[in-house]
Amino acid sequence: MRLPRYIATALLCCLALRAGGETPAAYAQQPDVAQLTALGRAMFFDRSLSANGKVSCATCHDPRHAYGPPPGQAMPRGTLRAVPSLRYLQTVPPFTEHFFDSDGDDSIDAGPTGGHTWDGRADSVHDQARLPMLSRHEMGNPDAAQVVRKLARTGYAAQFRRVFGADVFDDTSRAFDGALLALEVFQQSPADFFPYSSRYDAVLRGQATLTLQEARGLSLFNDADKGNCASCHRSEPTPDGAFPLFTDFGHIALGLPRNHAIAANADPRFFDLGVCGPQRADMVDHPEYCGRFRAPSLRNAALRDRFFHNGVARTLDAAVRFYVERDTHPERWYKTRQNGKGMKYNDLPAAYHANVNTEPPFGSQPGDTPRLDERDIRDIVAFLKTLTDADQLPAQTKGGR
Repeated sequence: MRLPRYIATALLCCLALRAGGETPAAYAQQPDVAQLTALGRAMFFDRSLSANGKVSCATCHDPRHAYGPPPGQAMPRGTLRAVPSLRYLQTVPPFTEHFFDSDGDDSIDAGPTGGHTWDGRADSVHDQARLPMLSRHEMGNPDAAQVVRKLARTGYAAQFRRVFGADVFDDTSRAFDGALLALEVFQQSPADFFPYSSRYDAVLRGQATLTLQEARGLSLFNDADKGNCASCHRSEPTPDGAFPLFTDFGHIALGLPRNHAIAANADPRFFDLGVCGPQRADMVDHPEYCGRFRAPSLRNAALRDRFFHNGVARTLDAAVRFYVERDTHPERWYKTRQNGKGMKYNDLPAAYHANVNTEPPFGSQPGDTPRLDERDIRDIVAFLKTLTDADQLPAQTKGGR
């Protein structure tokens, strides 16, 4: 079984230059993948690139936590959405309203799919890398020029000049685009960002086996009438032999409870509507997409302490339980800060409630028997824990069974 399309790494030094309208001829020499990877790695861990000198990319995307947030840092102050992991994003397609998957029946329109960030507004890692650099809630730089001035003062500025040309810092646009290119190529490094080293990967290679509990959890995960998780988080290798990413990159409305810890949510008139705003503006005239957010990969999900786009669930068990109980016991999930009671789908205006997914395990009525019982939930959680990469496990648990 092979890694999925990671040979694209060798092409990125040419392909990524397109994001800012640059071509290889725009630089004094064409950089190679090894140079860009080394430079991107240096930038990724450099706190001096932030406005206050205290934040780097790695602050929120820590390699010790699968390039996701460390405990307690999944919802940075002032932000709307939980910090995602940067692993297993190498084949995210650009956002499209009509996606036809070549891995199955390519006549089926899967609807809005792809793009980086929870709302898919960045078509590539190159495009996405500029967002935290210039966000006041993240690295805080007011403009690209300030980032470039900081780069010119770093200990690796000479390396930057060797990669992009001695005069690269004379042109802000060219230098900033080079920085984004380096970050993009670094994030295509297989060992760092898609190692496929979990125990489940070992199972797929025939090198390990699942326990009975884990195997039962996988069966429930795949069962269209039970967990139905695989409808969005595919667990099988693709027809061409690529490892499963545990996401189809589709955008879905789950009708999540409102997270009252998010500062913006103190205003009852404010709603984060995902694909149709407020952080992207090109889909505001598509009410049918309001409330949709991109399905994340479930790889390394067991490392997180916040789940879903708004971080409303605090444990993996709670995240699975929400799917089970949203429709059968909504009173357990939808509450207001004031009186402890609330309306179902209280983080989405009523005009968009029809967008909420009702496929299994959703779709039941209050008081119905949930599709999954307590044992089922435990078993699915046990299976999800097999998706944790080996470099994230305590040394004594890294061996296969």
